[in-house]
Amino acid sequence: MSSKIKTYNQKDWIKENLSYRKDSGSWAWILHRISGIALIAYVYMHIWSLSPLVQGEKAFEDKMALYSSTLFYIFEWLLFAFVLFHSLNGIRIVLVDWADGARYHKQLYLYTWIIGIIMFLAMGVIMFSHIL
Repeated sequence: MSSKIKTYNQKDWIKENLSYRKDSGSWAWILHRISGIALIAYVYMHIWSLSPLVQGEKAFEDKMALYSSTLFYIFEWLLFAFVLFHSLNGIRIVLVDWADGARYHKQLYLYTWIIGIIMFLAMGVIMFSHIL
């Protein structure tokens, strides 16, 4: 008796996974991982940004001047979006796992997005109010 193992090439795998309709729980899982990876990348960038401290005050101030542009304020605002989603979804996960929230996981996911968007826009107003 021979068993046939179906093999996929990369195009088939991508097509199958991108065409698969995912529910809210799958998207929450995927986005939680993406936001976690983005936050890890930020930690490394933050450490790299502080590295001029060993070269003296002038080098550090020159590096910090780079981060006071409008473009970097936008990047910080996007960083806030990652932090916000990761933290709110983490709270949702705790409620689903520990507080019998499995019955309400779709509603909790929706509330995560509603609260997140409101907080994201409010932070944008706070961050960019001095520019406008």
